Amino acid sequence: MKLKFSNATLAGLILSATCLVNVANAGIIVTQESDANILVDNILGSGITSSNISILGADNAFGTFTGGISAGIGIESGIMLSTGNVVDAVGPNNLNGTSTDHDTAGNAALTALGGNPTFDAATLTFDFISDGGDIFFNYVFASEEYNEYVYEDVNDVFAFFLDGSNIALIPGTDTAVSIDTVNGGNPFGTNALNSEYFNNNSLEEGPFFDIEYDGFTNVFQASFLGLSAGQHSISLQIADGGDGVFDSTVFIEASSFSDDSVGVPEPSTLAIFALGIFGLASRRSKKES
Repeated sequence: MKLKFSNATLAGLILSATCLVNVANAGIIVTQESDANILVDNILGSGITSSNISILGADNAFGTFTGGISAGIGIESGIMLSTGNVVDAVGPNNLNGTSTDHDTAGNAALTALGGNPTFDAATLTFDFISDGGDIFFNYVFASEEYNEYVYEDVNDVFAFFLDGSNIALIPGTDTAVSIDTVNGGNPFGTNALNSEYFNNNSLEEGPFFDIEYDGFTNVFQASFLGLSAGQHSISLQIADGGDGVFDSTVFIEASSFSDDSVGVPEPSTLAIFALGIFGLASRRSKKES
């Protein structure tokens, strides 16, 4: 069966395709931001009152972002905490080992969690009261240590310590999210663990997404139900593990730190199609270079 389109319909299809290409090429936009109050205000949603906000780390280890859907990470906007320079997240991926060594201190809690000395820690801490007694927020973890440093015992480490306990966990488990627990294997495709949650973006196979990091997780939700009445503390932390090089970043969704779950975002059909266009363009440019 042959399909017939009017001139107006064809014009609309061409315009839509052009918009998709623009979406694919838009990419993530990052702004360095080390004002702790601005960062917390960005992620606060309904039913939460914050206080006693503090920050610790290099100024360029913190920032805000937009355009995350077109870049492929599944979160449109929010804040970033990085072991390196947040602006280096901007894609496409063109280097396997993007790295900024701030030569700053690590974090004792992350050292204990990861089992290795830590460096270049970035920490955002605040107290809060939840009107509904629950807490939810969405995040993505990304790293340059994928895939070649999976299972190599020098991994960067991050955690969300709620009243001292980490709630950055693989869904339905008590296992902390990390390079060694969510990956595509090392080498890629060999001995992968929880790979259904992993997105490969390495130069060897891709890149597939408009972001610098060699790999990243799906959108996860950190949560805790049934908080006791009164004030609680959350400490969002990330650090280089084992050495001070090869950057990792955690993205936290805007307005998702709430007493009511906003749900975990799914990539839209538009974003998936746009990413496909980006991937084809990227591969073509590589072949032509």
